[in-house]
Amino acid sequence: MVSWANSGTRDLHLELRESIIPGARGAKELLMTALRDAARSGRLPAGTTLPPSRTLAADLGLARNTVADAYAELVAEGWLGSRQGAGTWVLNTARPAVSARPRGARVTPGHDLMPGTPDVSEFPRGQWLTCTRRALSTAPNDALRMRDPRGSIELRSALAAYLARTRGVRTSEESIVICAGVRQAVLLLAHALGGPIAVEAYGLFLFRDALAAAGVTTVPIGVDDKGAVVADLGGLDASAVLLTPAHHNPLGMPMHPSRRMAVIEWSRRTGGFVLDDDYDGEFRFDRQPVGALQALDPDRVAYLGSTSKSLSPALRLGWMVLPDSLVDPVVEAAGGQQFSVDVIGALTLAEFITGGYYDRHIRRMRTRYRRRRDTVVDALAAFRVEVTGLAAGLNLLVRLPDGAEPEVMRRAGEAGIALTGLSIMRHPRAAPDVAERDGIVVGFAAPPEHAFDAAISALCGVLEACGL
Repeated sequence: MVSWANSGTRDLHLELRESIIPGARGAKELLMTALRDAARSGRLPAGTTLPPSRTLAADLGLARNTVADAYAELVAEGWLGSRQGAGTWVLNTARPAVSARPRGARVTPGHDLMPGTPDVSEFPRGQWLTCTRRALSTAPNDALRMRDPRGSIELRSALAAYLARTRGVRTSEESIVICAGVRQAVLLLAHALGGPIAVEAYGLFLFRDALAAAGVTTVPIGVDDKGAVVADLGGLDASAVLLTPAHHNPLGMPMHPSRRMAVIEWSRRTGGFVLDDDYDGEFRFDRQPVGALQALDPDRVAYLGSTSKSLSPALRLGWMVLPDSLVDPVVEAAGGQQFSVDVIGALTLAEFITGGYYDRHIRRMRTRYRRRRDTVVDALAAFRVEVTGLAAGLNLLVRLPDGAEPEVMRRAGEAGIALTGLSIMRHPRAAPDVAERDGIVVGFAAPPEHAFDAAISALCGVLEACGL
């Protein structure tokens, strides 16, 4: 019996041979078993529309009543759904018997508390779609040609106004370069400036690893309760220093005003540049926002930002506000073209900002994240831990007793909780006086609303099991 059905709108592969379905009696049972297996294996996902019974019968060489009866019985069993005028569709599916996950693919944890990740279930899909339509309907033809290597003039103009208003950045669209995120920005700047690059002793290991892979040496400087120890730069021959001055990642403090001025003085004196990674500048909870370091000296500071924390990392949209002297070298480092940035996404973000949607989304999520942060703090109050980094951002640092981090991380993994240990954020060449800290970095923004309480309960269970 044939095993291919061509409904005229889509192909449907069904194995109806008795050698493949032993024990089946008659064409109807062969068809029912084949459809069940296709649904159970995931080849026909829930919601898949099936061909009309007349069409499928003709394709398979069966009587129409045979197909209609098979559909009716599968509807009664709960495998299929059917409604007059709407056709027949797959209703009930199960996980594939054999995993389709590629070798080495990341396994999704049961509880996602990874730092630096927004609640993507709250992505403003409707507003984004509205802005995409509006951007495409109004964009000139030249906007689709990627002619300016700095990126979309629409987005650069929108960012210049937005960053001046919200972060105190001093710039114009001429000094902004669009990129695919802060990681790419750091790599392009490193390529333009050369190394070594000074970094904070605790910081995002992804940048450190990316620079190492690019052959750029990183040198750590200390961190204390006033932020990066700028005095450590005095003995280094660094082309630049990468900082998180508004809200240290991951320790959580802002850089003290005296050190903000000190790093500018270092830059002026040595000719080095300051890379200001404003990774979560939109989310301030308990104090006035700390302005961008770039405002102190636009000729010495490159300001870096993206939509990864505010909207979604999948957008791959970031920006560099550059000193004029760095614009051409960075563009050259990028190959002279906007190869890595989606123009449609850039035009949409420009409309999203200028239309006020971005501000409204930030305000709404700021309220939600603050409530979540307070919930985590209350839940951890009963344990022998110290919670810091509370004034801003999507993460908080849970400081643990000495030696407790490995056990907490092991039990968290067994409980299906994804989070980050403080030790992985530590530079391998960090001085001993900043290296002896145990902790976990908890991202309270990542879980969708319905899964948040369960994730925090699971975390508390791990701390209790560790005797904390």
